[in-house]
Amino acid sequence: MVIEKERLQQARDQTVPWKKWGPYLSERQWGTVREDYSDNGDAWNYFTHDQARSRAYRWGEDGLGGISDDHQILCFALALWNGNDPIIKERAFGLTNSEGNHGEDVKEYYFYLDSTPTHSYMKYLYKYPQAAYPYEELINTNRNCSRDELEYELLDTGIFNDDRYYDVLVEYAKADAEDMLIKISVSNRGPETATLHVLPTLWFRNTWSWADGGSKPILRKVDNAAGSVIHAHHTDPLFQEFLNDYYLYCDGDAPLLFTENETNNARLFAGENASPYVKDGINDYLIHGQLDAVNPAQTGTKACPHYQLTVGAGETQVIQLRLTRIASALIREPFSGFDAVFKTRLQEADAFYHEIIPTIIEETDPDRANLMRQALAGMLWSKQYFYYDVDKWLEEHHVTPWSGAEQRHRIRNGEWFHICCDDIISMPDKWEYPWFAAWDLAFHMLPLSIVDSDFAKSQLDLMLRNDYLHPNGQIPAYEWNFGDVNPPVHAFATMQIYLMDKARNDGNGDINFLKYAFSKLLVNFTWWLNRKDRNGNNVFEGGFLGLDNIGVFDRSSPLPTGGFLEQADGTAWMVFFSQQMLRIAVELALHDPLYEEFVSKFFEHTLWIAGAMDRLGEQQDEMWDEEDGFFYDVLRFPDGSATRLKVRSMVGLLPLAAIAIFEEADLEKLPNFCQRAQAFFRRHPEFTANMHLPSQPGAAGRRMLSVFNEAKLRRVLARMLDENEFLSPYGIRSLSRYHQEHPFIFHHNGQEYRVDYLPGDSNTGMFGGNSNWRGPVWMPVNFLLLTALMRLHAYFGDQFKVECPTRSGQLMTLFEVQQELGKRLTNIFLRDGNGHRPVYGGTEKFQNDPYWKDLVLFYEYFHGDNGAGIGASHQTGWTGCIARIIQIMGDITEQVLSGADVEMAAIKKTVGK
Repeated sequence: MVIEKERLQQARDQTVPWKKWGPYLSERQWGTVREDYSDNGDAWNYFTHDQARSRAYRWGEDGLGGISDDHQILCFALALWNGNDPIIKERAFGLTNSEGNHGEDVKEYYFYLDSTPTHSYMKYLYKYPQAAYPYEELINTNRNCSRDELEYELLDTGIFNDDRYYDVLVEYAKADAEDMLIKISVSNRGPETATLHVLPTLWFRNTWSWADGGSKPILRKVDNAAGSVIHAHHTDPLFQEFLNDYYLYCDGDAPLLFTENETNNARLFAGENASPYVKDGINDYLIHGQLDAVNPAQTGTKACPHYQLTVGAGETQVIQLRLTRIASALIREPFSGFDAVFKTRLQEADAFYHEIIPTIIEETDPDRANLMRQALAGMLWSKQYFYYDVDKWLEEHHVTPWSGAEQRHRIRNGEWFHICCDDIISMPDKWEYPWFAAWDLAFHMLPLSIVDSDFAKSQLDLMLRNDYLHPNGQIPAYEWNFGDVNPPVHAFATMQIYLMDKARNDGNGDINFLKYAFSKLLVNFTWWLNRKDRNGNNVFEGGFLGLDNIGVFDRSSPLPTGGFLEQADGTAWMVFFSQQMLRIAVELALHDPLYEEFVSKFFEHTLWIAGAMDRLGEQQDEMWDEEDGFFYDVLRFPDGSATRLKVRSMVGLLPLAAIAIFEEADLEKLPNFCQRAQAFFRRHPEFTANMHLPSQPGAAGRRMLSVFNEAKLRRVLARMLDENEFLSPYGIRSLSRYHQEHPFIFHHNGQEYRVDYLPGDSNTGMFGGNSNWRGPVWMPVNFLLLTALMRLHAYFGDQFKVECPTRSGQLMTLFEVQQELGKRLTNIFLRDGNGHRPVYGGTEKFQNDPYWKDLVLFYEYFHGDNGAGIGASHQTGWTGCIARIIQIMGDITEQVLSGADVEMAAIKKTVGK
């Protein structure tokens, strides 16, 4: 058995805590909602990057390439000083929302290169300039740029010219679950010898400064013949339940520096410090020569060895450390066998991924294999400890459940007292979005399930637990506003992970996981029905729905016209939600007849909602536009009149995702449902005209339920596959390129509202300025369309063909269209014929430099015409879906080469029934 799989089994059985330590440290705690105690909710400016080195956090910690235990009591991370910076480099720097011309953005270069799911082996690379880091230049230049200009990046400053920088590679290898070997390799890429101060830092999260925080822990130096040792001890029994004594062994005779993880009130607020030694004490000792800034008694709550390396040009020097529970009296040679452990763990990681990455890819396409492994590494590194007791946080803001409604609404998340987060959660991006987002997380689980199905299932369950799910049934959206509305994709992710698990286990799925999720999703579905269907006519509004500025108006705010918006995406998402609940209900009913009633329930719900999007006859106030052959939002005015907002966007493509496939053999096991469905059709013949109902058999006798009948499907696919509209060389655009020459313009009360095709960054400040669904390619919705094409092909088979691209004269089956879309999406990251990766655009350093060109960043979204990465640069969250796409395409290729029934193999192994 693969050793890493044995570790996963031990973690599952709770016999060995292999997941207790991991990359759970955030990369940005400052500027977050949790740390915001301002009167105006301005989180970015209440707790700034400049304050972060001097101010103790309330709810978490951050660092460079760091690790912590799963309650973040004890933390370890990299800190560096090149001798020129005005501060020690302890955390990544980036622009706040008001500083960037396209919103907040990290301005560092770091890469998650590898990780196993138990974090038995991990690899992280940070590129550190040798000249002073240009903090002010980055802020001032970006602030003075218009929205029509590109972001001013760290490479643009010239600081990496002549390769005057260090590659700092941090590797972790677990000798045991609580015995971490740490290797820091410093490579001087520049032409001259240079000096670097390396400060691997160990510290306790500050819990003692807050009410009911318990007693203060201690770090202290202990004697050991092998070198410098720091002993970490917590005196509080509450914390001892989670964390026992640890020892950090430091190779060599590096001096140890100690201070306290306490706020420097004197520097920040002209106040009094709780201790002579404060959070930025090591910084002041090193940068400003303040010898009394560190504790000569060599005790504290923050400490590090101080390595001063003189590294020759092209040379690499290595630092060894070990963080373990083995006491100094019991170990004489802490680094004995150090390299052997690293070699073994890397071999085990390779063996694990050998089973994960399709053989055809691993053996014939190393660039694609590298892409898949780095994508999964990014997903695993993006786990974060998330602590947020909202009840306590609101009480600290002088708001309680008994406060008046006005006072509760004045404070962010004032209706979410029940939430108490104390968990490891998959984050979209640990700098840009170091908090969970519900619909992002659902997509994260699709690639994460490839490597760790247990974690994927537990994360989906987490969002449905009573301490997350609102008593009214709403899933919390994201930290900035739990009450906002994200697309209901949780049921989709649940079914996908169940099916992936089932395929791995010879047809045996985790039915208890499915039952639990279904019971909670029932409550969430009811919330949607009661909350978002204003008139009870199965037409939904939704509001924000995660698609940011895709619409004419800010959909989270009252409309300037008055009235309300009937959203094609809101309604499409609800068809999709209902159809996914139908799929789950069918699977459960095949195991337990009691669930057959739910099959009928969600079958009828799906029909009612889908039918409301395109009613019988020609209607002028519905979402389907027969003339254009497309779905649009409908704006309803206060006087009851309505008009379609004819913006060709992803909104009109989303109904494609709502497809359910039924196997004939399964329907035969559900006789009560079949009888009720036939009776429903007899009572409501109006549904037979505009939808595709499961009364007509397709390939292999399968049945299909879809919003689209065949005629409508062909019309929408013709637009989606048109390179002058949605089909870009790198996937499906979020807005049709038609609007480049024909912007949508709406006038009201002398005000113009318009939507233009913008393939790159947004030129509007809506939703913070870095949110843009007006042209770029987004991975999650592309993934939905890709899997929808597979289900459509499973029904229609090879007889159904469309032009792809439209007007090319080239006919493809929907299976071939799916393959073409998958190819275009992966081409964003792969080297082209010139050896360039489209994701990096014209950035030559990434395209040609041997130390950069094989490093892959996973951006938030991608330029609709050239594939360049835009937005958050480490969002291996939902962009990590590319790993799942690579796996799907690789598995299918292997099936083709083996001569298997590709149609059946693809449907069973990837998207399920």
